[in-house]
Amino acid sequence: MAVGLLGVGAVVALVLAVAVGPVVVSPYDTVAVLLGLTPADPAAPVLIGTVRVPRALTAALAGAALGVAGLQLQTLFRNPLAEPYVLGVSAGASLGVALAVAGTGGGAAGTFAAGLAGAGRAGTVVAAALGAGIVLGVVLLLSRWVRSGVVLLIVGVMLGSLATAAVSLLLTLVDPQRAQQFVVWGLGSFSGTSGADLAVFAPVVAVGLVVALAGAKALDALLLGEDHARSVGVRIGRVRLVVLASSAVLAGAVTAYCGPVAFLGMAVPHLARLAVGSSGHRVLLPAALLTGAGVALACAVAAHLPWLPGPVPVNVITSVVGAPVVITVLIRSRTVNA
Repeated sequence: MAVGLLGVGAVVALVLAVAVGPVVVSPYDTVAVLLGLTPADPAAPVLIGTVRVPRALTAALAGAALGVAGLQLQTLFRNPLAEPYVLGVSAGASLGVALAVAGTGGGAAGTFAAGLAGAGRAGTVVAAALGAGIVLGVVLLLSRWVRSGVVLLIVGVMLGSLATAAVSLLLTLVDPQRAQQFVVWGLGSFSGTSGADLAVFAPVVAVGLVVALAGAKALDALLLGEDHARSVGVRIGRVRLVVLASSAVLAGAVTAYCGPVAFLGMAVPHLARLAVGSSGHRVLLPAALLTGAGVALACAVAAHLPWLPGPVPVNVITSVVGAPVVITVLIRSRTVNA
């Protein structure tokens, strides 16, 4: 029942994300375009089909990916504050983009502010994907020797810190205008994706989500600790490898196309648990998927309200939504432990 309501909420949020923007489109025209009918406003199909539908789909995919990845890692590490970017994937993607900005005069750098499709944006996505992939490779390699989840978590944080330090160094060496372009990219955005972008982004996220959903039984066993999971036949090393790979791929894909989107991966799993009232991953994983999509779409709506002077960076909205959730989790955890 709860999962069904979350699905309805995600669909409503999707329609709102398509309808709301600086240019007002009537609900009738919005629904007509989505259903393939002829709207009253002849400009509506171009606006909705070219700008708003790709933006809404990008937000839904990003939210679903980060929500599921965050839930996987919180279960794997048994840490309510674990999230996808703790593996250093986001920092690796940022380093890749920073290297592209420092090494090219136009191309990739020019797309951070403009958000245009084409070779420049493709260069940005490739740079981010390569940076994230390198960090993922290092984490997966180290996971073969590191048996402790806590140690692996710390290793991911340290790798992220090293990549962040390299980014900071690069930004001090490049032209201030290019550094500003990188900062704008780092604020996150669901805009600027085209049909060609979604043709790559959507399948990658879909594969990551399918892998995550298929591991629900193993994640349930991990709820009682690794010793219990081993006693029921779960191969801990294999499960850890799959969880790390799928969550890092999901987070890396989101970072490549949207920038480092903050807080969703940490906050959404807790919202999903509250919504379904269950810790079973066969219910919780779909709930996190739908909750993440709905929350990200709501953030996309808030970032493009008609009365705002311009679009608000996504990370501003996600921080406003996510920070109270994380604070509440910390306070509740402290109260329970006391």
